[in-house]
Amino acid sequence: MKVLLVYPEFPDTFWSFKHALKFIRKKAGAPPLGLLTVAAMLPADWEPRLVDLNAQSLSDEDLAWADIAFVSAMIVQRDAARLAIERCKQAGLTVVAGGPLFVGEHEQFPAVDHFVLNEAEITLPPFLADLAAGHPQRVYATAEFPDIRQTPVPRWQLADLRQYDTVSIQFSRGCPFNCDFCNITALLGHKPRTKTAVQIIAELESLYTTGWRGNVFFVDDNFIGNKKILKTEVLPALIAWRAGKVGMPFSTELSINLADDAELMALLVEAGFTTVFVGIETPNDAGLSECSKAQNRGRDLVESVKRLQRVGLQVQGGFIVGFDSDSASIFQQQVDFIQMSGIVTAMVGLLQAPHGTRLYERMQRAGRLAGEMTGDNADGSTNIVPEMGLEPLRQGYRWLLGQIYSPRLYYARVRTFLREYRAPKVSLRLEPDYVMAFFRSVYQLGIRGKERAHYWALLFWALFRRPRLFPLAVTLAIYGFHFRLVTELHVQ
Repeated sequence: MKVLLVYPEFPDTFWSFKHALKFIRKKAGAPPLGLLTVAAMLPADWEPRLVDLNAQSLSDEDLAWADIAFVSAMIVQRDAARLAIERCKQAGLTVVAGGPLFVGEHEQFPAVDHFVLNEAEITLPPFLADLAAGHPQRVYATAEFPDIRQTPVPRWQLADLRQYDTVSIQFSRGCPFNCDFCNITALLGHKPRTKTAVQIIAELESLYTTGWRGNVFFVDDNFIGNKKILKTEVLPALIAWRAGKVGMPFSTELSINLADDAELMALLVEAGFTTVFVGIETPNDAGLSECSKAQNRGRDLVESVKRLQRVGLQVQGGFIVGFDSDSASIFQQQVDFIQMSGIVTAMVGLLQAPHGTRLYERMQRAGRLAGEMTGDNADGSTNIVPEMGLEPLRQGYRWLLGQIYSPRLYYARVRTFLREYRAPKVSLRLEPDYVMAFFRSVYQLGIRGKERAHYWALLFWALFRRPRLFPLAVTLAIYGFHFRLVTELHVQ
């Protein structure tokens, strides 16, 4: 059986880093981990071919070659998924779909022949068995959560890794917290399920043997959901594995309570973690209470962020406006917090209600749902009728983004961060693409850009004040270019 593994294109969003990736001549952020993992679960006599539409096109030759197509997508890829499915159907292929988009919306995709929903470790085997027997059902779903200690190593060789800046792997699924706007617990449960240290090292080693030395992102919902296993097994194994190796800096997503654990912070840094994404959401305690973000309450959030930065972890932050408790002052409060904290990559979005969340159910009961969410938390859209009114919310949101991604505030925030940040200990390999990215930034930002005065001021400041962080200063300047373009093109 010849199977196309099709991954639809992402729209141009903050998280796509599309405009930043051009500086290093990469086509996409990361290959699709889900499809590469599913590929490793297929029968040995199946022949898979990955077509990531973020890095390549779906050719007529691909379609003529295949017997069946597997499509995986997130909500933000909804429109692109429809186009990919239509193209496969026109070519006469049987289409199988799975992933977060289809878990909540599979009834809206009548063209799909079969849905393999939830986690593939449970739902894929019965589908494959029924397919082989000639009587596959349309929907395979489960409320159970698999033991991911049985999950195979992804088939990295199916992806052209030269096209990507980052490769994703996964240690755990699930989150112990219960934020009411988040659908992670509905999809993957409250109790974090983990792989073994042996599994993680095997995945990293297989990736390393391909020649990969770039960024590695642990896509866990909350990487520190099981601190005991991290401290006693996984991080010590990562530290031992990394000894003598070059490159592969790690990043991940986790909760702010990491700042309370000095031992865990030190282990993460020693293991090679340089960047963490944290859901800050709001500096307003009423908003945190409203969304049940208990782990963020009762603490000095700015100091917690700076504690992470001082040990060598760059903090990227998620922020939300549009809580019922938000007043007109929330927009300035968010700007002030972001600037004081030095969170350079600050992803601010309007509150949205995904399927399966307590927020969705609450808004549905109140008659305050307004269609489907886009899945893009930074496009200025919401599927909730906001308490403050939609137009005041959108106006405040546009003003907020215009502030934090203006050259003056953005570059000031970079300096605030660099003053706190300890240079990482990861030994990095100097890549030609990154050297060329510097010269491209000189031309695009330092000569042509409206931010050129801020750009040169930052570079000279970093060169003389924090020379070890000069490459990071250049990288963040390039990120700022991407963020401003997205803001100007899609939000203003």
